[in-house]
Amino acid sequence: MTDLILIRGLPGSGKTTFAQIIAENGKFPIVSIDDYFTDPKTGEYHFDYQRNHLAYQSCLERTKAAIEVGAVRVIVHNTFTLPWELEPYLEMANANGCRLFVMTMEKYHGQSNTHEISEVQLQKMATGYQIKLL
Repeated sequence: MTDLILIRGLPGSGKTTFAQIIAENGKFPIVSIDDYFTDPKTGEYHFDYQRNHLAYQSCLERTKAAIEVGAVRVIVHNTFTLPWELEPYLEMANANGCRLFVMTMEKYHGQSNTHEISEVQLQKMATGYQIKLL
């Protein structure tokens, strides 16, 4: 059985760092929309809004592939600020008999986000952010 762990939070909340910690030095796959925009050779990040839908699709496909090959734990770290962003992963977990964990990262550390998202944009993202407690 695969544990599917979805880590959500605003940019700069520590999603990537936490994903790396629970991946135990690469023992478990980590998937993110950011991977699509990151050059694997240089590590440089180049976001292109016109291709964002392709990044969402790539992340979903890579998550599914990791589950299908029998990964014990698959970690996905995205903002997941809107319910529709979570839905395909919730469906995937259900369809594949995964144990599902959804974690929300809060920002107490005071670090800035690595993608230089403006404070105005962060506030917009925070306004629509929904947490399911029950």
